[in-house]
Amino acid sequence: MSCVGILEDIFSAAFWGDEAPKVPDWEEWIHIPMGLTHCETRLKLDRCWFVEENRPILPQHPRCHCTSVPLPFSRVLKEATSGCMLSKIDPYLFDPKGEYKHQKGKMFESWGYSVADAGWLQKEFEKQALEKYVAGEYTLGKLDKQGQRVSIRIEILRKDRASKVSFITGWMVEPDGHIRLNTPFGGK
Repeated sequence: MSCVGILEDIFSAAFWGDEAPKVPDWEEWIHIPMGLTHCETRLKLDRCWFVEENRPILPQHPRCHCTSVPLPFSRVLKEATSGCMLSKIDPYLFDPKGEYKHQKGKMFESWGYSVADAGWLQKEFEKQALEKYVAGEYTLGKLDKQGQRVSIRIEILRKDRASKVSFITGWMVEPDGHIRLNTPFGGK
């Protein structure tokens, strides 16, 4: 998966002689082991990557052993990844057997999508989420023992008419610059 969005903006600005977009400052969260007890929630943040101005608060508590270290943007561009399990779309999103009560698939169906589009949606979610994550365009969500959630806005063309739809997707930040899809539709 590549991060062409921000790179295209940088190259375009250079080509046209415009001011280049601001490159976000990235940090890697580091847990420093001290003593015998560790906060389970904060351990989930160890080696996770965040934009400096959009990261969990440091320190997290009075005896917090966590810190952050600068992370070169070139490393973020090269190593950041996104992942969306196909099962988050088929069967979870479209729910052909009626196992889930969320009815999220009805929204996508109203835009002209069906379970036949699951593979394309999976790849599009991964592509757009990675581009926006690398550009620092995410919103911090809940932090708990499962980890740090982020929301990322996705935009797709409607298949039933010439317009776009925009909606929030939910992701989990994981170590070494990886984000993983939690929910394909978290709201408009």
